[in-house]
Amino acid sequence: MRSCPACGTANREDDDFCGNCGSYLGWSTEPRHTRPEPFPEPEPVPAPRPEPEPTRRPEPEPEPQPTPPPAPAPAPPAPAPAPTPQPEPEPRPERTPTPAREPAPSTEPARPAPVRPAPPTPPPPVPPTRPAPAPAPTPDPEDPIAAVQPAKPVARRPVVRPVEAAEAPDGPPCPACGTPNLPGRRFCRRCAAPLQAREQAAPLPWWRTVWPFRRRVRVRSSRALRRVLLVLAVVGLLFVGFLFLPAGRVLFEDVRDKLGGTAEISPAGVSASGAAPGHPAGAAVDGLTDKYWGAPAPGSSLTCTFETPFRLVGVVVHTGASKEPQEFRREPRPIRAELVVTTADGTVREKKLTFTDKPGPQTVRTGISDVVSVRLVLREAAGRAGGRPIAVGEVEFFKRT
Repeated sequence: MRSCPACGTANREDDDFCGNCGSYLGWSTEPRHTRPEPFPEPEPVPAPRPEPEPTRRPEPEPEPQPTPPPAPAPAPPAPAPAPTPQPEPEPRPERTPTPAREPAPSTEPARPAPVRPAPPTPPPPVPPTRPAPAPAPTPDPEDPIAAVQPAKPVARRPVVRPVEAAEAPDGPPCPACGTPNLPGRRFCRRCAAPLQAREQAAPLPWWRTVWPFRRRVRVRSSRALRRVLLVLAVVGLLFVGFLFLPAGRVLFEDVRDKLGGTAEISPAGVSASGAAPGHPAGAAVDGLTDKYWGAPAPGSSLTCTFETPFRLVGVVVHTGASKEPQEFRREPRPIRAELVVTTADGTVREKKLTFTDKPGPQTVRTGISDVVSVRLVLREAAGRAGGRPIAVGEVEFFKRT
């Protein structure tokens, strides 16, 4: 087992990360070892037994030599020869020891050794001699097997065996790398990824993403409190809408005007307070810009009536006698006017208009509901000279579809 250096939890030998805290186990001070396959123990070698020393035969005694005649003068004797060291026994190969046989007792009588007088000579120099070999152990008479010289032991070569694959723990796989882990672990033993997935919060509804409801409510808050707050907000909005009903209705209709489409509507009747010869009031609503209504003087008005009430979204006015710049500059044209709108309930709403002194359409947004008649009153004109009439090329009305 491997102990975690951070929390001390015991882990498997093949784990890389702690199952309790997810710390890396590679920095642990404990060495990481694998369990090697045990090798077979070598068979015990029997202890060598000493080889019995071969039986030596008794050396024959030297024969007595004849006494030499006496010399006139005794010469100094030659130095005695050094004793020849006996050769060491060579090692013999291993063999099955055979029981040593005891030497048979000799029946011949022992001969007495002759005694030879030693001449009085000085002691000879002692030559250097090798130390005598240790005496061989005496064989035990009770043990018939003698000792032999031991051979050099040879260690057996290790037998290589295939290593069995480590058994994978049976448990849930890691969501990151797929490694199986034990059921009690909280982190993967290979990549330290958390095994217990955290519950994801449910997505908020769309109305919770709008201020002031986008603040996340704490988990302990009850749903009843949120519902009460939502009901109070709705009641407050209804109360404010009831107090400011006209303003709210106007705002609602204005949004519809911008989001909805428009269509042109033609008036059922047209009349004017005055018109120049050849330029009647009907020329202002015929759809042609090369013909115009000629107002005799400022203060003249053009009145258009409609059969059914409608939502007047806007009015488009073409000032001047033509779209061509030269023709536009020749005739007088209005630069200020007043729009008087009458609804079905008799309400009259006035709107002041200011036109730019250039050819082309000029749009005026109104946004008035239940319109039954519209009157255009000219207040000021530009380019008046010689009593020429004020030219209004075209007046168009648009309703909401």
